Amino acid sequence: MARKPKGRPIHGWIVIDKPSGITAATVVARVRRALDAAKAGHSGTLDPLATGILPVALGEATKTVSFAMDHRKTYEFEVTWGASTDTDDSDGQVTATSTVRADAAAITAALPAFTGTIQQIPPDYSAIKVAGQRAYDLARRKEAVVLAARPVRIDSFTLLATPDSEASPDRAKFRVECGKGTYIRALVRDLAQALGTLGHISALRRTQTGPFAENRAISLEKLEALGHKAADSEVLLPTRTVLDDIPALALTEEEARRMTQGQAIALWPLVKRSPLIGPNGTGLAQGTPVQALCGDKLIAVAEVGNGMVRPVRVLNH
Repeated sequence: MARKPKGRPIHGWIVIDKPSGITAATVVARVRRALDAAKAGHSGTLDPLATGILPVALGEATKTVSFAMDHRKTYEFEVTWGASTDTDDSDGQVTATSTVRADAAAITAALPAFTGTIQQIPPDYSAIKVAGQRAYDLARRKEAVVLAARPVRIDSFTLLATPDSEASPDRAKFRVECGKGTYIRALVRDLAQALGTLGHISALRRTQTGPFAENRAISLEKLEALGHKAADSEVLLPTRTVLDDIPALALTEEEARRMTQGQAIALWPLVKRSPLIGPNGTGLAQGTPVQALCGDKLIAVAEVGNGMVRPVRVLNH
């Protein structure tokens, strides 16, 4: 018999403003402990150096983490020119130096090559698996790490502060909006190379991931001060928050019962009750994800196919 998880059944999202110096796993553990939650997980890790938006899913919201990870993310960060490190950020050891410095005009001219869909090789210190082992574990043991390039999407890449300031000539600040799987450390590494120099991240902040922005975030200290009260406050966001951009279909109580049992439901009756979808299910192509609702309750994340709506992840609130 499966052991019942310890803690309270709390469902929804809490957006943490992560401080620098701790891991995303540590944040999740502290959130779970503060609320005495039975289950928790994060959406899109942040390096220990980084600060900013770290959405934490609680309970049944963990079943929607993949949708949160698919959302666009925004980062603001500082680059230090003239040195590369083994981790591509200031937490690592310097591996090489350069006296070359690019001015603002050269940097701005280089940025278009790093927008759109580009090929990116993840950093050696990353969670990518190589023959069943994490790349960062191999790198720490000084073993060879060979990672394949993969496509990532960069929606915008903006220079915020020029590097030719008298106060900090070796530093520049940027903002990037990007899709999932993008490594900002790798982006900086490759930009520096394109500019004929070396560089690494010296500060990194995630300001938004999908619907989760700074105005919805809370510090760990404030959350821990709230303790169990946080679960009954506006700090806890609904599970559906990450699903706002996918269509919703209304179920009857009988249809909801059947879907919770894993059964598919005919699409046409649902479309007739959902006028925003469009006639004959316009816009609901094969494989389209949908929210299956009974009243305001999210029954399942489902998928359209062959005239039916099939549950993919059933939620048991």
